[in-house]
Amino acid sequence: MKSIRFYYFFLFTLLFIGCKTASIAVIPTTEVSTFEKLASIKNIVSIEKRAVTSHFDENYELWFEQPIDYNDVSKGTFKQRVFLGFENPSQPVIVELSGYGIGSENAGELAGHYNANQLSIEHRYFNNSRPEEIDWNTLTVENAAKDQATIINAIRNALYPNAKFISTGISKGCQTVMAHRLYFPENVDACVCYVGPLNFKREDDRIFKFLKNVGTAEERLKIKNFQELCFKNREALLEILKTKAAENDMSWEFGIEKALDYSILEYAFAYWQWGVDGNTIPLSTASAEAIYKHLFDVVGYGFFEEKSVEKLQPYFWAALTEQGIYGYETMPFEKYLHTDKMYTFDWAFPEGITKAFDLKPMQRIKSFLDTKAEKMLFIYGEYDAWSATAVALTENADKRELYKFIKPEGDHRTRIKSFSAEEQNQIYGIIDRWLED
Repeated sequence: MKSIRFYYFFLFTLLFIGCKTASIAVIPTTEVSTFEKLASIKNIVSIEKRAVTSHFDENYELWFEQPIDYNDVSKGTFKQRVFLGFENPSQPVIVELSGYGIGSENAGELAGHYNANQLSIEHRYFNNSRPEEIDWNTLTVENAAKDQATIINAIRNALYPNAKFISTGISKGCQTVMAHRLYFPENVDACVCYVGPLNFKREDDRIFKFLKNVGTAEERLKIKNFQELCFKNREALLEILKTKAAENDMSWEFGIEKALDYSILEYAFAYWQWGVDGNTIPLSTASAEAIYKHLFDVVGYGFFEEKSVEKLQPYFWAALTEQGIYGYETMPFEKYLHTDKMYTFDWAFPEGITKAFDLKPMQRIKSFLDTKAEKMLFIYGEYDAWSATAVALTENADKRELYKFIKPEGDHRTRIKSFSAEEQNQIYGIIDRWLED
């Protein structure tokens, strides 16, 4: 009997412990997933978890609903695409402010270096980040900056309340970073800007002086001689271009003949922008096919061809109305072009609309950089044609932690990794300090 009582006591004890254990096991966790935190953001209308890339633990594609015009919300909304590479809420957040559309979800230079989180924001009106019908007058640097500030604030509040934020951008993305910093100086902790111009005219003529002085006199002469070689072989090149156009369904708003002229004029800018090897320039005895191949290997078709221009329409609108671009001097080739009038990009406006260039936003950025901006680092390549209109820092800018690094003979692909080990340490030392402040 005693043994039976002990057996029941032992069985009861096991059942009691089991029930206690089970009750503990079903206590709901208080941890909220990244997906749930993102879903709590009111103006996110779509979340898709994506395949993991780079060092990230999670990747997401997000769509934010944004006002078309912050000054008149009655104009409606559009959806804006964002990529999030989530690593850890205690790590820094690198905000990639693209001046264009976004495609890659891989870590950029800074996110890769710091094993950081990465927030990549597509610029309004590129790719599918656009309303069905675009009111081009709503594509302004100020509206774009408000888009970006809205997204950064939402992501910070939901995921990274205590993290450091650094914005970064390349080329037009650099222009985007500068404008965002102007309008929202407290929105991020610091900025790293790559190879971006700060233009003060629709066709900023500083490029002409740059092209007359960059590199060596010998190399500049080779470039001009090649352009003349193209004009001398214009008829043969035009026949090849007509064949390529038919094969690849290409067309140009201003006609194929002018397309060739623009391409020849663009050659000097593109040569220095992309760091072309001077030894690849064809000799005067080269065939028309060799001349054509080199010309379009350097210039490409994507800057003037109609379908490409349509995709780049937001770029051209911004350049022609606020951010500036360049033009082409024709005087050196007047005998071939039969004009000394500058070739411009006025033809790149959307059909049926033009607008005067507004210098004020770029002037405001310059004034801001000269007097108030803090914690901004600029990277340039010495030979990059866009360096013609690079940011010029004031003498005591370093007191506000503004820095500029120029890679000797560097081009538009210049990045921090392009510099010597010593200079890389110096650059990352500055960024390290900003992250530790």
